[in-house]
Amino acid sequence: MTALALLLVLVSSVAHASWNLLAKRGSNQEVFIWWSQAAIGVLMLPLGAFLFWRFPVDGTGWWFVLGTVLLHIFYFLFLARGYAKADLSVVYPIARGMGPTLAPLLAVSILGESVSPLAIVGIASVVVGIYTVYWWGSFGQIFSDPLKLLKESGTRYAVFTGFLIASYSIWDKVGVSHVTPFLYMYLMSVGTAIGMAPYLIKAHGMPAIRSELKVNGLGIVGVALLSFLAYGLVLTALTFSQVSYIAPSREIGIVVGVLLGTLVLKEPFGGGRLLGAGLIAAGPVIMTLAP
Repeated sequence: MTALALLLVLVSSVAHASWNLLAKRGSNQEVFIWWSQAAIGVLMLPLGAFLFWRFPVDGTGWWFVLGTVLLHIFYFLFLARGYAKADLSVVYPIARGMGPTLAPLLAVSILGESVSPLAIVGIASVVVGIYTVYWWGSFGQIFSDPLKLLKESGTRYAVFTGFLIASYSIWDKVGVSHVTPFLYMYLMSVGTAIGMAPYLIKAHGMPAIRSELKVNGLGIVGVALLSFLAYGLVLTALTFSQVSYIAPSREIGIVVGVLLGTLVLKEPFGGGRLLGAGLIAAGPVIMTLAP
């Protein structure tokens, strides 16, 4: 993993944790997140039009765009429901933790990537750090009731979100070889907004949709810009680095999330979370040294 890829992922991680904080604070998380994707379609239209003219999408590329749209529709719905049912400090570590656990395994088995021993150490550091942040002080529960996470609706949605993160990481790694990264991101956002619209209108109604924009318009714009930047940078990094390294490295955002939880949401930040955050931060540095 190159230093440039690490820099892109670090900036992406800060942007990602920040937009998740804003989404958590929305009045209606499903509608809030939908508005953010619709806002990307409007705010980034000039860029999207230019990239579409400059880098036309071939037939194969459109299939990858359709696939990522479907994956992201469910990703955003599950993420929104997780935030509606549980705290940011619960949903974010679980959702982000599932992705790096599964993505390297999928990358090796599906894409045929190889992972060096040093990179495995870095990946393990990230994963152990994530679970240390979440489970510190309650490690016994992992063994006494390992399925506890699936018994609570908020954490269950977080687990589903993690599976989708791993899935779209693999899908999009191939997708950006057919569609230039920021155009891929733009088309995904527009497609997601269109695909989610019928469900949201039926489930929440137009009054609730209009109300969310009126109450949280500034936050929606913030999420639109931050999420576009966050995933656009990741897609760019995927064009010249392995998904096995990029997916775990994104979890540096857990550190940012813990800090945001402490400073903004007034959540506790004990020694266990500090240790976990340190392990997460060390992982990408180790992976940078991997060939």
